[in-house]
This record gives sequence, C-alpha cells and structure tokens, in this order.
Amino acid sequence: MQIRPERSEDFDAIRSLTTAAFKDMLYSSQTEAAIVDALRNAGALTISLVAVQGSDIVGHVAFSPVTINDEAQGWYGLGPVSVRPDQQRKGIGQALIHEGLNCLQRMNANGCVVLGDPGYYGRFGFKNDPQLRYADAPSEYFQCLAFTSPIPRGAVGYHPAFNAS
Repeated sequence: MQIRPERSEDFDAIRSLTTAAFKDMLYSSQTEAAIVDALRNAGALTISLVAVQGSDIVGHVAFSPVTINDEAQGWYGLGPVSVRPDQQRKGIGQALIHEGLNCLQRMNANGCVVLGDPGYYGRFGFKNDPQLRYADAPSEYFQCLAFTSPIPRGAVGYHPAFNAS
C-alpha cells in the first residue's frame, strides 16, 4: 500500500469511496463526501491523502483548519477518514491518520482535534481536554492532540464546508 497526496484525477474515486465508507454508519449524516468536495472547492483541504493498493484508492483522510474562539491558532480538524468497506479493519485508516498527523507536525501545526470514538482515536494520542469544546458534542467524543503547549481554551469551529449537504 502506498500513501500519497490526492491528485485531481482522484476526486471521483474519493467521492465514491467516502460515500461507500459511511453508507451504513448509523452516526453518519451521509454528507461526508460533500464535505470533502466543499473543503477542496473552498481551498480549505489542507491535507488530503489517499491510500492506494495497485491502481485502486482504498482509503482517504482529510485535515482542514479549525478556529478556536473564532481565531486561527494553527490547529486542524481530522476528518473525514474513509476506507473502502471491504478493506476496513486492516490498518489503512490508521496508516492514513499517522501520515496526516506527521504532515501536520512538519507544517509546524500547533495541534489537531477530532470528533469520534475515544477508544479508536486515543491510540494516536488524542484525549479529551475540557479546555476545548465543540458545540453540543459529548465531551468524551471531542478530543485533541497538542503538538505545542499550552493547549488553547475555547470553542472550536470547523470550516463552513462541514455544513455541506
């Protein structure tokens, strides 16, 4: 498996993959593919990596800037992460997330946030910090990973693309 930045010829495959990956997820609003497209169209898809096996794209991860108290502070949001359904639970998502976090650190980002399963994202070092909050999300599911200190305090805002439908 190779992990590389997305290319323009990957866009349709990423859209199909993302739609398929979230199709049967009860927690999903089924807007993840539209979110990725909207982030890309807005120039806010800071990191967009694909996992390729042979000639097939089997995974994708997106990172985009977030604000804290309505200010850019060098923090990013992780997601969505998509893996083709027949390739899930094989480490593809983990590899994509690790590489994306490494990219953020090379960019001198201050940190990253994610809304998701603490059992899964905890393995990457994400943890809940009451200083950072996101809307009405249950606090245990909204987590951060700081690359620098101190961790800022306040409300996190995602790009408007996350309201895509």
